[in-house]
Amino acid sequence: MYVSITGNKGNQDVYIKQSYRKDNGKTSSRIYKKLGKYNTLLEQFSGNEKELMDWAKKEAEKETLAYNQQKEKVSLSLSPLARIPLDEERVFNIGYLFLQKICSELRIDNICRNIRNHHKFSYDFHAILTDLIYTRILAPSSKLSSYKYCHSLLEPPKYSLQDLYRALSVLAEESDFIQEELYKNSNFIHPRNSRILYYDCTNYYFEIEAEDGIKKYGKSKEHRPNPIITMGLFMDADGIPLAFDIFPGNQNEQLTLKPIEKKVIKDFNCSEFIFCSDAGLGGKSNRFLNSFGNRSYVITYSLKKMKKEERELALLPTQFKVPGSNKLIDLRTLDESDPKVYNTIYYKEYPLVTGDMDETVIITYSPKYKAYQSKIRNAQIDRAKKMIQSSDKTRKGKGSNDPARFIQRTSVTEDGEIAQKNIYQLDEAK
Repeated sequence: MYVSITGNKGNQDVYIKQSYRKDNGKTSSRIYKKLGKYNTLLEQFSGNEKELMDWAKKEAEKETLAYNQQKEKVSLSLSPLARIPLDEERVFNIGYLFLQKICSELRIDNICRNIRNHHKFSYDFHAILTDLIYTRILAPSSKLSSYKYCHSLLEPPKYSLQDLYRALSVLAEESDFIQEELYKNSNFIHPRNSRILYYDCTNYYFEIEAEDGIKKYGKSKEHRPNPIITMGLFMDADGIPLAFDIFPGNQNEQLTLKPIEKKVIKDFNCSEFIFCSDAGLGGKSNRFLNSFGNRSYVITYSLKKMKKEERELALLPTQFKVPGSNKLIDLRTLDESDPKVYNTIYYKEYPLVTGDMDETVIITYSPKYKAYQSKIRNAQIDRAKKMIQSSDKTRKGKGSNDPARFIQRTSVTEDGEIAQKNIYQLDEAK
């Protein structure tokens, strides 16, 4: 290897180059390492070019020595008669080791030790819990399949499948304690931002025919006729889960918030936050709950459910503002072809008195979101036009995004005909 200086005067670079032989037998050179800008390096040696070149040559010698050491041959002897022992595991999954480090930082071992102190069991509860965490992330499946998967890990389980099943009831009983301790310990890894809390519900179905315990018949989000359970989940401002709870499948989602929020306030010491949710969980009682102390809320509000006068006020294109300015804007005067206008979100607000609470309604307008919705609607209209030309035009629209809702059917009777004839066309008004 050797030192080379390339570039224009005033903008030169110092490289270590390597000579090598191509496949066709001819010799060439290539850049092996860049030492830096010539003028910058020269300043480090007080303008002494000789000292700079001596240093660069020594660096080239070091790289040559290191490169040659890498090329030293290693002899390896293999026996063609050797056999791999029968029934001996030689391949292991080690992808769980980074998860093991996180579990250790969350002090799950200490949590399990505290649980063990007031339970009578002899199995390794910590090993079962951490293994269930690994498999839920790496290979989510049933408990039986998870147990089998754990035997492929570098550290296979020493507990039995029956021990795993027994531990499930302990996990359910200690769920609140585990959540509380995990929240406290997680602050040592990543400071939790609990100024804003998001809440939502979902449900899970069971492939059973009859209700059992809290598995009840209810409104399934997957429209299945099976018994379900409801799960409510709080997340912090960073989207990291905070707390959850399980409820009977036939319970109104509105009623799930209060018990979990009380647990968050009492056990997690989170008493100052802004509660955010969709309209489905923004009932009056839930809004009232978060209107005390240092708690507030932001809930989506349906225009369709507003009173007529409120809706008309909300849809007026006047009195809008941009964040940080009190200048009033009429949306009709906007040049939405201007990139700055196109990417700005405009808003207006007015007070709303609803019984015992004084609330503020915020209406926003985004030209960019408007263009996005317009694109979707135009695509639906194109699909509706194609449906009119096909035999699918008689289908009724089933939802707010179904293109069949734009098809209008008109029954007419022509002169001399007894039977009515259906004419299908695009419903321009809709």
